[in-house]
Amino acid sequence: MAVKQIENLLALLEFFAERQEPATLADVVRHFDWPRSSAHNILTTLADAGYLYEPRARGGYYPSSRWQQLSEAFTEAEPVPEALRRIIVRLGEETGETTWISAPNGQFAVFLAVVESSAAVRYAAQLGNRVPIHVTASGQTLLSQMPERDREVILRKTEYGCWGPNAAKSVDEVREQMAEAGARGWFVSASNYSPDLGGVAVPIVLGNRIYSVTVAGPLYRVTDKFEENALRIHRAIAQELGPDHSRKTLTGITIPDWQGAALD
Repeated sequence: MAVKQIENLLALLEFFAERQEPATLADVVRHFDWPRSSAHNILTTLADAGYLYEPRARGGYYPSSRWQQLSEAFTEAEPVPEALRRIIVRLGEETGETTWISAPNGQFAVFLAVVESSAAVRYAAQLGNRVPIHVTASGQTLLSQMPERDREVILRKTEYGCWGPNAAKSVDEVREQMAEAGARGWFVSASNYSPDLGGVAVPIVLGNRIYSVTVAGPLYRVTDKFEENALRIHRAIAQELGPDHSRKTLTGITIPDWQGAALD
C-alpha cells in the first residue's frame, strides 16, 4: 500500500531534479495541483530540517547539499560485488600496480575497493579516497556511462585549471578527451591529478550501477604499459562477468580485441 506523503516527497525531488532551479510555493502548487496548505507544509518541513533552502529571499526553494551528503554516505558504505573484488585482485597480481574499483559521488569518484601495489614506489590509494571526476581516468570512465544530461550538469558545475599539469582546462577539453577514450576503448590519466602518477580505467555497468576499474602507478613504470594494462582490464572483466558483458552493457565505447594481444 502506497503512502501518499512519501509519494509526494519523491515527486517533489524529481520535480527539482528536472527543473534545475528554485521553485516558489506557487510553482509547486501549480505544477502538482496540490492544496496550498499541503504544499506549504511539505516545503517548510523540508526547509526546517535543512533539506531545502532559499538561495535568495523569497526567491523560491531548492534542495540543499544535505541530500548529496546522504547519497555519499550510502555510496561509500555500499557493499562492492565480489566479482569486482576478484577482478582487481587478479589485475594487481598481473600488473604489480595499484588497482581499485570506484563509483560516482557527485563531482568525485570514490574508491570502494583497493588492492595496493607492494612496490616501494607506488600509487598510494586507500578505501574512501576521492578524486575529481572530470580530470581522472577513473572519473571520466564513470562519466562516460552516465545519461548525457547528468554528465553535463556535473561538467558545468566543476572547477577547471586547478588540478594536475595535464588536467583538462575546460568542458570542451573533457569532452574531447572522453571522445578519444571512447573510440580507443579505455581512459587514461598522466599527471592529470597527481604529478608523476598515471593510470588507465575501463567502465563496468552492473544493473543500474556504474563502476570503474583502474590500474595506476608511477608514470616511469606504467606509461609504456597503458594499452597493455587496459587490455588486461578488459580481459579480466570478460573472464569474470562473461565475454559479452561489456558489449551488452556499455554505451559509447569501443571494446578492443584483447584476445589478439600478447598479454601473458
